[in-house]
Amino acid sequence: MQDHKKRVVVVGAGVAGLVSASTLASRGFEVTVVERAACVGGKIRQVKVGHSLIDSGPTVFTMRDLFEYIFDDAGANLNDYINIEPLDILARHAWDSEQKLDLFADRNKSADAISTFSNKKNGESYLAFCKQTEKMFNALDKTFIRSQRPNVLSLTYRTGSQGLSNLLHIKPFSTMWSSLLTFFDDERLQQLFGRYATYCGSSPYLSPATLMLIAHVEQNGVWSITGGMQELANALHKLALSHNVNFLFDEEVVSINKNKKEVCSVTLSNEEQIACDAVICNADVAAIKTGNLGEQVKKAVSNTASTNAKRSLSAITWSLDVKRNSYPLARHNVFFSNDYKLEFEELFKLNQPPSEPTIYVCAQDRDTKYNDKSKDFERIFCLINAPANGDVHTYGPEEIEACTQKTFSKLQKCGLEIKTTPSNCVITTPTNFAQLFPQTGGALYGQATHGWKASFQRPGSRSKIPGLYLAGGSVHPGAGVPMAAMSGLLAAQSLICDLSSTAKYHPVDTLGGMQTP
Repeated sequence: MQDHKKRVVVVGAGVAGLVSASTLASRGFEVTVVERAACVGGKIRQVKVGHSLIDSGPTVFTMRDLFEYIFDDAGANLNDYINIEPLDILARHAWDSEQKLDLFADRNKSADAISTFSNKKNGESYLAFCKQTEKMFNALDKTFIRSQRPNVLSLTYRTGSQGLSNLLHIKPFSTMWSSLLTFFDDERLQQLFGRYATYCGSSPYLSPATLMLIAHVEQNGVWSITGGMQELANALHKLALSHNVNFLFDEEVVSINKNKKEVCSVTLSNEEQIACDAVICNADVAAIKTGNLGEQVKKAVSNTASTNAKRSLSAITWSLDVKRNSYPLARHNVFFSNDYKLEFEELFKLNQPPSEPTIYVCAQDRDTKYNDKSKDFERIFCLINAPANGDVHTYGPEEIEACTQKTFSKLQKCGLEIKTTPSNCVITTPTNFAQLFPQTGGALYGQATHGWKASFQRPGSRSKIPGLYLAGGSVHPGAGVPMAAMSGLLAAQSLICDLSSTAKYHPVDTLGGMQTP
């Protein structure tokens, strides 16, 4: 028996922090989560517009099996906490009022749609693309996606000859865009699949081809959650509470403290100190490096996104409660610009919002089961990419209005007419995101994944200071909510492994049966 419970402070109640908290608490740790906001979720957030709550962060739910594992690992059942429905249409895409293409959960159905939209050759190429991205995913799943901090040598060793052959076959040192050219001769399809780079806040012209595996993740299933993505964060919160995790909301950690050897406490903004044996920091790693969490831990991380040049994308978003539109929206929709290359040059070279943006539209009241046409109003979330310069540039009313005009004019040309008014719309800019997530400039994904080395430059779960662990979107090289959850799981497992010499905890296996190194 252990003499006392090990005490852990989790900084931040985003998805990664919530997963870390429930994983540790289910194993007997005494866990306190400190969150500067009034509720859980982090980048998963809802904005109130009129009487409606609108998902205004991540909106795509994939990798259901990972979350089933997280809940099962903590002695619970995901289905008891949230209701999930699979989507038949993964996303609807448009270039103008005539050119439209749906991707489906059934890849053969997608191939037929591509053949009709483009030509038979590209339809066949899509099936080859699916096979290749599946090989990529299988080769990288256990060795990279579920690994605490992979490097080139460990990846090569653990992949083995067959997996490495698969990796080399899809040219991991090539850019995503150049690889897409080998599959599709239709620039619209290159745009469509190149967009997956933006899931990491990056450019398809600079990102490694391996990011194409995101296409396989979506092909494996996209689901809608009744009540929106906030319900996933709420479910993880309830799971943590069921294991007696203590939550402190509207409180901020101003410093993580250490003694001569290791982390020993955190200090809150009200000057209260919480003693602990370890800390999991679910904040952007740039906040540590710049001293936002105290001078004592500034050197805990390296290779982080601390300059604008390395930051991933931010966004300008519109959360809307509008009169129901006659346009045939799916739940997830993308309206592409006419010049994709110029769009990313403006974002990353000129550091400005695109003159003609690609627009993502989430129609939250339209999906397989809950498409109620009798409703007069519906919730819409619109997003365009923007540079992460919110800490050095203020998006004023004139610039916001110009972006609004460009965005909704483009939608109108595609046949989707949405009228924005101060009463039906809440706008969020990189300036706002920089305030929500300190030291990021509004970057939503940590550093940009540009060049084949970028994924190996993420800091991983273990920091340079004993007792300080890292989690969140800026830590894991993958994209989206599932990889944030994975980073929280890996951080908790790393902590348990490191403390196992002084306390008796049962062994921890990662999803797929791979034991923590």
